[in-house]
Amino acid sequence: MNSRVNLVCLDVGEKRIGVAVADTSVRIAVPYETIEVDGSELEAIAKIVVAENAETLVVGYPRNQSGEATAQTRYVEAFAATLKDIAPTIVFQDESLTSVIAEQQLATHKRPYSKGDIDARAAAIILQDYLELHYAR
Repeated sequence: MNSRVNLVCLDVGEKRIGVAVADTSVRIAVPYETIEVDGSELEAIAKIVVAENAETLVVGYPRNQSGEATAQTRYVEAFAATLKDIAPTIVFQDESLTSVIAEQQLATHKRPYSKGDIDARAAAIILQDYLELHYAR
């Protein structure tokens, strides 16, 4: 088994960024918070990476239903490029339908939830998928 690696995942949007965290020894992704895109997002992400001692930043990679790149794909790629000095390793993970799944999961709790809650939960789903692909026993 590999040694423990701390991960931070971002579900990047133009208004908000959902954040989730995990470590590879437990392999359970947990929603962390939502960051508003207001010019301070890089600083907020850097603080989380430092606080979590994260070695890898997983970024949700959007594509359309046919698997092709979209305008959002290009936006996320450009945003990820700005993170190169924040984390030692940046990787992409498919985020297909994660926001839909996140909203369905939150709706089952029968409690109010926000768009930010959906974004953080979507980041956790993206990160869980990454863990299962790369750190399965």
